[in-house]
Amino acid sequence: MTNEGVDLDKRRFLTQAAVVIGAVGTGAMAVPFISSMKPSAKAEALGAPVDVDISKIEPGQMIRVLWRGKPVWILHRTPNSLAILPTLEDQLRDPKSKQSEQPKTATNEYRSIKPEIFVAIGICTHLGCSPVYRPEIAPPDLGPDWKGGFFCPCHGSRFDLAGRVYKSVPAPTNLVVPPYYYASDTRIVIGLTSGEE
Repeated sequence: MTNEGVDLDKRRFLTQAAVVIGAVGTGAMAVPFISSMKPSAKAEALGAPVDVDISKIEPGQMIRVLWRGKPVWILHRTPNSLAILPTLEDQLRDPKSKQSEQPKTATNEYRSIKPEIFVAIGICTHLGCSPVYRPEIAPPDLGPDWKGGFFCPCHGSRFDLAGRVYKSVPAPTNLVVPPYYYASDTRIVIGLTSGEE
């Protein structure tokens, strides 16, 4: 076979151009595939810490925020509700929260960093319903022993204002306290403990 009449420079140029175009095409096809492996912005946001301004929460008021797709309660407890907590210990399944989930900074009688602010995941530890905040004392439907707390309407579990579960109810453990810390006197960050950033 002879190479007469063949422009070798032109052939070399066309071969190199085809290789470059093929590489660019392969790269262009790979970008969407590789990008699909990265979590979406929504998925990243669900796991991200939540910064909450607590400056406007009045005593006795509770707000709800979403963290990792779960409701988180932030309750500003009154001095009266704080005084009641120690009187309930004989009625509770785990009054010292030894079998419950909370950060070390919240392992105390109030289950919180600061006594007046209670932070908990608003999901019953029985079957995952969301309890209702019932701050009133001795309402007719909950009886004369009710001193305020959280009532789960699904199966009747009861928790005090520190999220501690009462004896003889279906819920096995206290409400979960998520990791959190105070970024300032009026801001908390849910999802991290201090120094984790």
